[in-house]
Amino acid sequence: MSTSAGRVTIKDVAAAAGVSKGAVSIAFNHKPGLAEPTRERIFAAARELGWAPNSSARNLSTQRTDTIGLALCRPARLLGLEPFYMEFISGIESVLAERSCSLLLRLVSSLDEEIALQETWWRERQVGGSILVDFHQGDPRIEPLKRLGVPAVAVGHPDLTGGLPSVWTDDATAVAEAVRYLAALGHRRIARVGGPQGLGHSAIRERAFQDTLRDLGLAPGIQVSTGFAGEEGARATRSLLLRPERPTAVVYDNDIMAVAGLGVAAEMGIAVPDDLSLLAWDDSQLCRLTHPTLSAMSHDVYGFGAQVTRELFAVIAGREVSPLPPHAPALTPRASTAAPRRPPTS
Repeated sequence: MSTSAGRVTIKDVAAAAGVSKGAVSIAFNHKPGLAEPTRERIFAAARELGWAPNSSARNLSTQRTDTIGLALCRPARLLGLEPFYMEFISGIESVLAERSCSLLLRLVSSLDEEIALQETWWRERQVGGSILVDFHQGDPRIEPLKRLGVPAVAVGHPDLTGGLPSVWTDDATAVAEAVRYLAALGHRRIARVGGPQGLGHSAIRERAFQDTLRDLGLAPGIQVSTGFAGEEGARATRSLLLRPERPTAVVYDNDIMAVAGLGVAAEMGIAVPDDLSLLAWDDSQLCRLTHPTLSAMSHDVYGFGAQVTRELFAVIAGREVSPLPPHAPALTPRASTAAPRRPPTS
């Protein structure tokens, strides 16, 4: 490397990146005219050489890999109560701590707000990449972020994520296992309390639920779509248990709703598990603190968050990312599921 008086110059950065000095200037002044891979290569070369035209530009370049973004379309109150995202974020932070990096977390009220936020983060070089969650069918975030060239990893089934690198759980297989387990215990009226219908993973679970019941020769199950909060899970459970032919087993889409459902059963004098079996999802600590303890589809959410983050750093580094095998939640039976006391006829 040829430098003047031992100092790294723009010429050195240009040579390391294989571009002209003008291209380096364009990149650091955030002007149009460079392909994103070229811009990334210039910033990477500058970081490696320890060069920036001034302190402000140095911050802009290093922030690209020192910070990653995560936007959640969730009320702040619910986020603080939801075990899934607390464990997921802990997994993310475990990888960021290894790299002395930071998480930029924002709560948004809509996907449109998230799109605008992601565009701002990227154009202002506040993040080096983003983790995207809660995909919908035909998700509107995909094309704008692809067009901007934002390095991103999608948490969702590949059918939902538009070709973005994806890390996902095999929800269909997990739902099938849950339904088959309850049917093997003797349950013939099985219901499901699911998340909002617009969410892609809710739709996948809904289809798998009905498909498995049909394969077993059972009648279609009742499904109630609701929010993920405890009061919404309680309301949905109450509506199911007030039916003339109430279900003998209920599968929930998260732990909070299942805990709330357990409370509703106690309120209505319905014995768990003798008269009603309950099965939760994700298997947070909550499932082991209730009485009776809750059976659940267990999922290493902490490890899942760590895997998503490692995948994002691979994308940011420009490495070829191969599709990963999905995580498959596994059944953990506990005291909230058992054979029904008086098995109904099919």
